[in-house]
Amino acid sequence: MTRPLRIADRVWLSTTSDPRGRPGPAPASRHPGDLRRAAALPEWRAREFLAGRGLLRQLLGAVRPDLADAEITADPRGKPALHGHPGIGISVSHTDGGIAAGVAVGRALGVDLQRPTAHVSPALTRRLPPDHARQLAALPPERAAEEAAWIWTAQEACVKASGAGLAGRPWTIPIPPGARRGRWGAYRWTALRDRSALPLSCAYTDTDIEAPVEKAGPPA
Repeated sequence: MTRPLRIADRVWLSTTSDPRGRPGPAPASRHPGDLRRAAALPEWRAREFLAGRGLLRQLLGAVRPDLADAEITADPRGKPALHGHPGIGISVSHTDGGIAAGVAVGRALGVDLQRPTAHVSPALTRRLPPDHARQLAALPPERAAEEAAWIWTAQEACVKASGAGLAGRPWTIPIPPGARRGRWGAYRWTALRDRSALPLSCAYTDTDIEAPVEKAGPPA
């Protein structure tokens, strides 16, 4: 695990990739609840799942050690939460060769990590505002693909923080190419352009959260 990154007041992120974007070790979680959930997954997905949970629990151990062994639940859309601790926001993201995890005390949180594709797809270009699409088109293909990944991580982090996921239509969130931070409704988003080789963004609420415990699903 890289040293926890403090993104904002009571918001921390950690990633397994090194400064050049190469994957590092991610200790698999051995928590009984995580192992129970992983047992129902295909082998490759179980490995990825336990690595993500392991990184998240390692981060919890660094910033909130009292919660490192808490049960993790999921709502019907898959948004994770710490059972019995509705004021703690957590999020995990996987990409080819990398994992990121986040913890926020008193804030809803979303984290997204993406390895850029080889090129910008026409489908993505059509979803961008015309001026943003023109800016990407003016870049060399590899650079445009990297910038598209940065845009997507910010969009995805926002809808993860809101709990809507893809149903929140992240591609409609206007993230300008090159932007480092901004706001979407009740959420602030930050692109970690100076702190991560792979596109990595997070989004979080300004105000404290205190959701009822029963909104979380059964242990996952």
